[in-house]
Order: sequence, then C-alpha cells, then structure tokens
Amino acid sequence: MGSLVSRHPLVKWAQRSDKLFITVELPDAKNVKLNLDPEGKFFFSATSGADNTPYEIDIDLYDKVDVNESKASFTSRNICYLVKKAENKWWSRLLKQEGKPPVFVKVDWDKWVDEDEQDEKSGGDMDFGDFDFSKLNMGGPGDFDAEAADADEDGSSDTDEETKEETAPANGKSEEAPASSEPAAKA
Repeated sequence: MGSLVSRHPLVKWAQRSDKLFITVELPDAKNVKLNLDPEGKFFFSATSGADNTPYEIDIDLYDKVDVNESKASFTSRNICYLVKKAENKWWSRLLKQEGKPPVFVKVDWDKWVDEDEQDEKSGGDMDFGDFDFSKLNMGGPGDFDAEAADADEDGSSDTDEETKEETAPANGKSEEAPASSEPAAKA
C-alpha cells in the first residue's frame, strides 16, 4: 500500500459571546494530540479504528483565544473542546479564511444559540452541555398537578386550607412549578 494519508474527522462547532464549543467526532480515538495557540491556531491529531487510521485537523480560528482558560473532555465517541475567546464578542464564522468552510466543519445545531437569544437560552449562563435531564427520573407530565401549581404561584386557591396543605409540599412550592413558570412569549 501507499503512504498513510491523514483523514479529517467531522468537526462540529457552536459559540457564545465568550466561548466556542468544538466537538471532534472520532470514536475510540487514540494517541490524541492537541495544540491550541493564542493566535487561534487549532491542531488536532489522533488515530482510530482497528487499523489505527490517522486523523488530523489544522485550522486557523477566526480570532485569538485564551489557551489557559480552554479545556478538553474525552468520551469514547468524541473529543469536546471548550475554547475561551480572548475577547467577549460574537464571531461571524469559525475560521479565519473567508468563503466556504471545509466539508468536515459543520455547525453543531444541538448547541447553537443565536446572538440575540444567548441570555434567554443560557439560563443565567448555566451551561449543562449534553446533560440529559430525562435520566434523573424526576417524574413526568402525569405527575403534574396544575391546580396545586396555580395555588402556589398566586397564593390563592378555590380549595380550603386543609386541601392546600395536602397537595403542596412542605416548602409551599410545587416541584414542577419552575418548568411551567417560564414566560410563554419573549418580553
């Protein structure tokens, strides 16, 4: 066979004003090497598969980054990088080069938030990433008591005090109330 040529793994990205989410999708990556410099030079290499196929990414990010505040996490399916931007501003694109990005670079629509929606989507800048709340077994829609939630929100109810004490938890608030207390429309 001929010489080994590196392939490009799929790279997905999203941003906030202060950071980038860069996910390299490469199952069972081995010999992972990452180099990120303050000027935005992003280099990644690894091998994967039974034949240790080499993969490599060498791209110039749109602007400067804070290397010391950036971090990586590894799973069996991908490598996720949280890259801190040097300046808190939105980038018009991921890469410095203008024009169409390489075919292996895609937008991560699961993490994407538009600039004007950042504050309302982030929930006070709490980033839960890929955390799946459904695995917490916190009860579902069948457990929700709308009458008790309404009574807790406005402090009144059509029921007497004795019934209110039975339906409301000791803290006086329904556990599902936060999920239903979000505004229905943008303010």
